[in-house]
Amino acid sequence: MADEEDVLEEDGEGGAEAPPKKGGGGGIVPKLLKFVAIGLGALIFIVTVVVITFNIMNGGGKQAQASIPQTESYVAVKPIYAAYDGIGEVSVLTKDSPPFNVAVTPVLQYDLNDNATQTELIARKVELQDFIRRYFSNKYAEELQTSPTQEFHVKNEIKELLNTTVLDKARVRSVLFPQFRLYQME
Repeated sequence: MADEEDVLEEDGEGGAEAPPKKGGGGGIVPKLLKFVAIGLGALIFIVTVVVITFNIMNGGGKQAQASIPQTESYVAVKPIYAAYDGIGEVSVLTKDSPPFNVAVTPVLQYDLNDNATQTELIARKVELQDFIRRYFSNKYAEELQTSPTQEFHVKNEIKELLNTTVLDKARVRSVLFPQFRLYQME
């Protein structure tokens, strides 16, 4: 009986497991190739969708560069203002020690067809002269230096003060200085 068991074992029918096949790892390469193929397929699909979408958004791919719309161009036009130069030259000393002399000729600009503003500016000529005199007499020469930044600040401050404290209905749009002299007294 023992001989029969040996024979059965040699034939492979005795319930014994078959020996493992040589070259283990033969299943890794096909799996790796399968994932590479899926990745390439996904990449090709994404690129195709992007190209089609880009062509649709660009109007069939005919325009390679961004185009400028064919509408009327907008050009900001600086408004034309009427000017009131009735204040004349105002000469005053600054707060400095020794004082500087400021000689300024202010011109007030207002809306072109605003007759009410013109009437109020003419009626308040003496108040405007007094305001300009007080404004410059309360400044130091350092604040009035004729750099573009300082000049812009001074003009803006005068305009705001005129519109809020001196004038009732009139609105000054800008202040100009055709003459502005600042010099030290000797």
